[in-house]
Amino acid sequence: MYTARKFFSALAGCAVLIGSVAFVGSVAGAGPDKYAVKVPGGLAFAEFKGYETWETVAVSHNGTAIAVILGNPAMISAFKAGIPDNGKPVPDGARMAKVHWVPKKNAFFPDATVPGVQHDVDFMVKDSKRFPDGNGWGYAVFRYDAATDTFTPGTTADTPPQGNDAKCGVACHNIAKKRDYVFTEYGHK
Repeated sequence: MYTARKFFSALAGCAVLIGSVAFVGSVAGAGPDKYAVKVPGGLAFAEFKGYETWETVAVSHNGTAIAVILGNPAMISAFKAGIPDNGKPVPDGARMAKVHWVPKKNAFFPDATVPGVQHDVDFMVKDSKRFPDGNGWGYAVFRYDAATDTFTPGTTADTPPQGNDAKCGVACHNIAKKRDYVFTEYGHK
């Protein structure tokens, strides 16, 4: 009986030790909460919580960045319905995220370019009441710092310059006015 009690006490002690190490390890690697960041006078990162699991709209590469454009279910439904090519407006509540990485060569296939370090993430949301000055769209850019694993709002020092409000994307998106300011094309799947 004494041996069994000693054995179970030792087993319980090991379980507590393993649990403590796992908890400390998870907290140590957690980094700052990206969902607490907000563009002054504009969008909050938290408004796009879960964007990492949204469906892919398209991918792009411009020589300086590789990007994946993601859409929430409302945006994907709009694309599948033919919006914006059919001339209808994107519905309020539709959201897109564009994640940029610095390109690098694939170690196994040198002709292939793959994502390297993340550069930033851009967000846009259709909300006609909240963003009438942005043609119904609100925008945000959050630069990524790999050294600190943090995101910060884009600034006018960025390329392209980003204003500190929800209208930072208006100038770029004006070229797609006939497509309700969406220049990303939905890729056939």
